[in-house]
Amino acid sequence: MWNYQNPVKVIFGDGQFRSLADLIGGRRYALVTYPDSPFPELANTLASQAGAPVLTIEDVAPNPDYELLRRQSAKFAGLDEIEVIVALGGGSVIDSAKVFAAAGGSFDRVATFLETKEGADAFSFLPIIAVPTTAGTGSEVTCWATVWNEAQGKKYSLAHPRLYPETAFVDPELMLGKPYGLTMATGLDALSHSLESIWNVNANPVSARHAVAAARLIIDALPKLLRDLGNANLRRDMAEASLCAGLAFSNTKTAIAHNLSYPITLGWGVQHGIACSFTLPTVLSSVIGMGGFREAALKEIFGDDLEAGSVELTRFLNRLDVGTRFADHGVPAEKCVAIVDEAFAGERGKNFVGSKENFLAAATRQDVIKLSAA
Repeated sequence: MWNYQNPVKVIFGDGQFRSLADLIGGRRYALVTYPDSPFPELANTLASQAGAPVLTIEDVAPNPDYELLRRQSAKFAGLDEIEVIVALGGGSVIDSAKVFAAAGGSFDRVATFLETKEGADAFSFLPIIAVPTTAGTGSEVTCWATVWNEAQGKKYSLAHPRLYPETAFVDPELMLGKPYGLTMATGLDALSHSLESIWNVNANPVSARHAVAAARLIIDALPKLLRDLGNANLRRDMAEASLCAGLAFSNTKTAIAHNLSYPITLGWGVQHGIACSFTLPTVLSSVIGMGGFREAALKEIFGDDLEAGSVELTRFLNRLDVGTRFADHGVPAEKCVAIVDEAFAGERGKNFVGSKENFLAAATRQDVIKLSAA
């Protein structure tokens, strides 16, 4: 028995931004975006077509944190006339918009829910139009948002079925001009989402089809795009791949590679897309033999010899200058086993169909981790 459900309407196409005002449909809106170019220009274009927003939030951080989100959420207090939130930007913008949609002017409501899993009945659930400008997070088709509490060294996931955006408005032209580093990191984040949705206890045949399509397209298109950042066709391919990866893990959430990544991002400042992707070859090697539609999906991506596929995935990452050892990202050897133990004990670790023992064995074979240093 399995089920698949995703309620988000998807609009995809080059140049679609010009019709965003029609989608807003005269509703009073808040705009969540970035302050740097080209976002002010896009905001001005939108305002000329849809009217000025009731409120603009433009100081979004790469990893939305408690304190910033608290100040931003307070700006919504008393603005009952807001009927929809337009999130124009990358995953951090869309995740922040989900927080604002739930908070109703008070971040304390969200914090209570994150820390106790209670209080969702106090959420406001404003509708969201998500307009991604990077090909990576898939947040435009999921019902959760990553929230960081840097002061306490914690990462939370805000998740509720009513936080799916009403529309994912994907215009690949908005992704043109993104720099090399951002293009690579977001592309690897999408690759991680696709693979993590396969080796997942919540996987189903439909999510697996989306994941296979996403992973194959990313492995083919991302290296080419990084050599030709202005290629509109490759940007479109990556936008489609990221969307498919989002549709895959919208039903599964992520798994062990993401849980390994969070302390590495918090403790050593490794960008999220890199932190969640460098262990993918090790995880792949560790699940060989699990069988069923999950292994069949992985073989569609990497071929029948998954051990050779793990080696090729390592080479793929290395060609992008992404090392696949903890040490490559500044993580001391004596910290590695504790990170692994914590990752497998956490929620995303429990989503993983494999075992800690097999992961450590694969990591040792591949010289990814030094057990003797623990």
